[in-house]
Amino acid sequence: MVPLSLLRYDVRDREVTPVWLGPHDHGWLRGLLDEYERFVGRPRWELRRRLSEPLPVEGSSWRIDVARDVLDGLWPLEVGGQVRPRVARAMLFDEAARGLVGTRDELIARVAGGLGIEPDVLREALFADLPGQRRLAALEPPISPLELELRSNLAIAQSILFRASAVRIELAGRARDVVRYAKLRGLVCTVLPGDDHDAAVLEISGPLALFRRTLAYGRALASVLPRLSWCHRFVLRADCLLDELPRTLVLRSGDPIFPASEPIAFDSRLEKRFARELAAAAPDWDVIREPEAVPAAGTLIFPDFAVQHRIRPERRWLIEIAGFWTPDYLVGKLRRLREARLENLILCIDEERNCAAEDLPAGARVVRYRKRVHPTAILAILEERQPSLHPMARRSETMLP
Repeated sequence: MVPLSLLRYDVRDREVTPVWLGPHDHGWLRGLLDEYERFVGRPRWELRRRLSEPLPVEGSSWRIDVARDVLDGLWPLEVGGQVRPRVARAMLFDEAARGLVGTRDELIARVAGGLGIEPDVLREALFADLPGQRRLAALEPPISPLELELRSNLAIAQSILFRASAVRIELAGRARDVVRYAKLRGLVCTVLPGDDHDAAVLEISGPLALFRRTLAYGRALASVLPRLSWCHRFVLRADCLLDELPRTLVLRSGDPIFPASEPIAFDSRLEKRFARELAAAAPDWDVIREPEAVPAAGTLIFPDFAVQHRIRPERRWLIEIAGFWTPDYLVGKLRRLREARLENLILCIDEERNCAAEDLPAGARVVRYRKRVHPTAILAILEERQPSLHPMARRSETMLP
């Protein structure tokens, strides 16, 4: 986290806009990266001493400190030397405990001789695992000034977000991944319908709204930010306390922050296989991964798939695969599906879940499966005929009242 003293932002009517690094900073960012690369294999304290001096290309001191903070967290370190420091210290202490007469240098010489190394090598190994003595390793893959700029901007935004009491994120497109990730990280959040069919609103309690574990919670909240870049559009508003004054941080699509890795397309191998096999079995239908959310009881449901006929788009079904869920999660999911009263829902239930008929959404088509969702069972529903290609599919479909 970037210290508060390094944060720079503009304030207009309580609205905070961070001062970002940009292309004009690439010159000194390249110089900073060159210094880190030049000190690969050398102790960290030597690099720190060098960076206390001016860089070949000048930059604002606070910007350099932010970029250094990012690089220090990103750059790998290793313990050098021919002997592990703990082993070297243990052997030296054991030799000293024997009580043999001699000076410190003689003691080191005896232990070094037993190890078959020079005394200076042993001296270097004794404290090689201290933070300042650790050596810089090569950063693979190397990063560019542009990536360092974006990572620094992300760190600035995350550090401001760390001081939030409440966060509201308006999402459009690929909202499901953000919602799922927020809940996975244990954030206190509510999901609401947005203004458009593919939009959602995520309201999250901030670290300052909690009474304990604010550090871990703040990190979890900050980790959501880079995932927003994969949404089609987003607007984040966070109520923050900066310099003891209430402020509102506003971030939008297009802000120059480093994105997370692309979200995985499927939650499980089961879903991936199902999508592939259904697309092959139903060439007249489009299989849509993560379609628009469905409002239900004041929140949103995110179906796993939608299937839509290419010529007759009004023939559209939503598919939900209830697989490796916990019992409590399954109960809540089924309750929300019942409240949604969807008439075009196909619910695939793992036979091992033993769900009773009264637990399932009324009117839904239910396909029970074991290890694999057979596409012929789904295709039979899409085409409104009984499956005939697979014996498992023949007995798997049930129609609920």
